[in-house]
Amino acid sequence: MYEADVPHVAKVLELIGSSPNGWEDAVGNAVREAAKSVHDIKGVYLKECTAKVDGNKIVEYRAVVKVSFVVERES
Repeated sequence: MYEADVPHVAKVLELIGSSPNGWEDAVGNAVREAAKSVHDIKGVYLKECTAKVDGNKIVEYRAVVKVSFVVERES
């Protein structure tokens, strides 16, 4: 069977990443942590950005992301 004939299925995980430095770092942290247990990540969708505020200052940036990856098949 040719690779093009094999149907591909993707799975999507929703995660929350955080960083004291910014939303871009928060997204990167979520993807890096997911990659420790999820293989072949194909994309990330930024769903929502929030932040924790303390003393009128942002102290933590949070990013809700959806990470997609291909479901591995057994041969």
